[in-house]
Amino acid sequence: MTHWPAFCRDCLADAAAGEPCPSCGSTRILAHPELDELAIAHMDCDAFYAAIEKRDDPSLKDKPLIVGGETRGVVSTCCYIARKYGVRSAMPMFQAKKLCPQAVILKPRHSHYSAIAKQIRGFMQELTPLVEPLSLDEAYLDLSGTQKMQGRSPARTMAALQARIEQEIGITVSVGLSYNKFLAKLASEIDKPRGFAVIGKAEAISFLRDKPVSVIRGAGKVLAGKLERDGFATIGDLAGAQPRELANRYGATGLWLARIAKAQDSRAVDPGGEMKTISSEITFEKNIARLDELEKILWRQAERVSARAKSHGLAGRTIVLKLKTADFRLRTRSASLDAPTQLADRIFRTAQAALKREADGTRFRLLGVGLTNLAPGTQADPGSLIDPQNDKRAAAERAMDKIRGKFGGASVGKGRGLRR
Repeated sequence: MTHWPAFCRDCLADAAAGEPCPSCGSTRILAHPELDELAIAHMDCDAFYAAIEKRDDPSLKDKPLIVGGETRGVVSTCCYIARKYGVRSAMPMFQAKKLCPQAVILKPRHSHYSAIAKQIRGFMQELTPLVEPLSLDEAYLDLSGTQKMQGRSPARTMAALQARIEQEIGITVSVGLSYNKFLAKLASEIDKPRGFAVIGKAEAISFLRDKPVSVIRGAGKVLAGKLERDGFATIGDLAGAQPRELANRYGATGLWLARIAKAQDSRAVDPGGEMKTISSEITFEKNIARLDELEKILWRQAERVSARAKSHGLAGRTIVLKLKTADFRLRTRSASLDAPTQLADRIFRTAQAALKREADGTRFRLLGVGLTNLAPGTQADPGSLIDPQNDKRAAAERAMDKIRGKFGGASVGKGRGLRR
């Protein structure tokens, strides 16, 4: 072990495994026999929304913090103090409050988080063009061939990126490094928060052997439950099965599981990303039937979707309205545009037409809106010869975006968004 490649995560100096850094005395030494050979990374911001809120308000530093909806909403994220009480992302808010009644609860500031995520993504893209965003706060990076350009190995490049984000953004991130995306993602979860873990080729299969099948990205609750009922509770169980047996049981999914169980993942890091939809939704504290109330909520969701689309440099050709009735029946309505959009006004007006048809006295408990059929933001919102008013509204929104970018997200808003 003492001869493994190793360096200090704090100052990037060469170090020896198991010993303090000779340059700065830090004990955060990263050592692994394949450290200089691995180039696929997954980076995940630690409790992103909560970390931003604590950065912006230092009085929250030592308090349990939950960011999310109110009583009938869900937890968007929570800090690590709140997690000690059992609070988790996507947990119903009423349950989170029972587990941690002393928690500070804040509503999400999506446009603010999007702006910070865009800045972090810019840091990544300075290192490699092969950045695949998974969400606002996580991404894959392929650093193959960057050693000459960066003057350091991919591992040291990622450690330097971690340090830069801490210094310039004021939050922490965790990194996983491996030889494929599946393992890099798993590695990033090993040592959270502020972690850096490595999974090499030599130990990959043994590392996976005892892991539950639920850790496989893409194996949701339904598939994981079926696998467990069929006797495949761990990844090792899958690895011990014949690929033909898995194919007979689960079709093409079975062949995919057979490869994953043997630590094989041929997916390339795709700058186009896995993002297929940009959406925002909210569960109400009380059921709502009135159109005017629903329209106000729709506008706020449209603004959030717009902010996320602009942050990711994407636009969508199809607008999707999502409603859930008081008796939990789901309604989705979609409409396609002539050209992709990323403007809140167009998202709102398109979804509003569908909302008017659905708001027939039915009481709703959830409303959401989303963009699908995504395209590069450069294709968004071309001028219209048919509707000059549309162009004026688009120009006004872009002007407001510039003001928000300079003075902050709450510095200006449209009248619709200010009405109560």
